[in-house]
Amino acid sequence: MTDKLIDSGPVLLDLDTDGVARLRLNRPEASNGMDVPFLRALHAAVMRCHAEDGARVVLITGEGRNFCAGGDVHTFAGQGEKLPKYLREATSWLQITTSALLQLRAPVVAAVHGFAAGGGGFGLVCAADFVIAAESARFMSGAVRVGMAPDAGVSVTLTRLVGLRKAMEILLTNTTLTAAEALDAGLLTRVVADDRLLDEALAFAGGLAAGAPLALAATKRLVWSGVGAGVEERLAEEARTVAELSGTTDSREGLAAVIERRPPVFTGR
Repeated sequence: MTDKLIDSGPVLLDLDTDGVARLRLNRPEASNGMDVPFLRALHAAVMRCHAEDGARVVLITGEGRNFCAGGDVHTFAGQGEKLPKYLREATSWLQITTSALLQLRAPVVAAVHGFAAGGGGFGLVCAADFVIAAESARFMSGAVRVGMAPDAGVSVTLTRLVGLRKAMEILLTNTTLTAAEALDAGLLTRVVADDRLLDEALAFAGGLAAGAPLALAATKRLVWSGVGAGVEERLAEEARTVAELSGTTDSREGLAAVIERRPPVFTGR
């Protein structure tokens, strides 16, 4: 059974009984290009995921031929001299949406087909916790191509994912990566056959949803908050988090399941 949380507009959101919230980019006629109304809707959908206790995993997919082509260049070009003002608003929505994704307690899985480009598409890929891509998928920053710079945190996240030299190559030369190249670079979690993308992504998300939600949320927070920090800075925070988790029902259930050689049943308590 699926609960339709947002059933119309440029971003749709469903929640399955297994705890997988499927967030669908729904502007296929524009390759899910991001304009201000789209970004407002995306932010609202992500915040709805924050509010749903039953959302254990968020799966982001795109409708139509492409996952997301980034910013809506046709809308941008139509702004003329008003473009800087328009982009200040658009970028603000993109940045707070990226931050909301990183701060989600639920792990975020992106299932990518077609192109993931620009601050929107490429940025979502870099901000996701896991990325499963179709074999034919392509990845491109695209910012310098239109005389702009990367946003959505890509200047930090991409470097952490693929390393400084590779990030410079991808961003400054506007390299288009195949799925195989993106996987080899460290940008992706796995690559699957085109016709298996959604099934594989749903199965992967379902597996995560069966995990211990408090432990998954805490681990995600530690990893993302540790980006840019020294190892020594994270030791005390890791120790505090582990101590807190050890007092939960899920932690005791996990230990018991290992001892009893059975699958654990986590309740989020």
